[in-house]
Amino acid sequence: MPEELGKIEKPAVEEFKLGRKLYHVPLVYLGKDSPPEYKEKFERYWNDVPDHVNNLEKAGLVKKIYHESISLAGEEGLKLIEKLNEKSYQLVKSKCEQGAELEALEDQDLINEIVDWRRILLIEFLSERARKEVGEKVFGFYQEAVKRRYETLAKRIDETLKDGEAGMLLMRDDERIQVQPQLPSDITVFLVHPPAFEEINRWLRDRPTQKSEEKGGQKWN
Repeated sequence: MPEELGKIEKPAVEEFKLGRKLYHVPLVYLGKDSPPEYKEKFERYWNDVPDHVNNLEKAGLVKKIYHESISLAGEEGLKLIEKLNEKSYQLVKSKCEQGAELEALEDQDLINEIVDWRRILLIEFLSERARKEVGEKVFGFYQEAVKRRYETLAKRIDETLKDGEAGMLLMRDDERIQVQPQLPSDITVFLVHPPAFEEINRWLRDRPTQKSEEKGGQKWN
């Protein structure tokens, strides 16, 4: 049986040639100390992604691109992606050369606010009472800022993806799960999940068990 070229969260691609489409490519990163078995899956994943996206483009060519952590559009945003993830940069650059536009997805001020709250949460206070009282309040502020971020991401996509257009969203899968419920109901999300993506998830889930069984093995996070 031929391998499926696109995992779709809603019914078949042909049914959605009208309306707005969003092709989600999970962002997968490579750490400098990643072991060989992870590197092999990582390379295979990013080698397969373009074919899966091209297959989904039967429902509509990618016109708008959105990338996690990127608050600038066009060439400026593309330069930031190049520093962040070489593999996603290659994919985005290819689609831009085919006529797609890179949009500014993030609100940089909101990102900075979230980072600041996160740093405060890491501070050790003088007393246990201070840690508890201040920590709970700061954590509440942090959660509220994260919630506003997800709402902002969905709003940016809604405002820039025009009727009948298809967009490509590059974002970690756990983040996409938070953003998707905020999207308008007329945007259909298609998931780009090559077999290597599931293998990576399974490898990461099994990794703690592997670590506990290894003696003197290399630690990797």
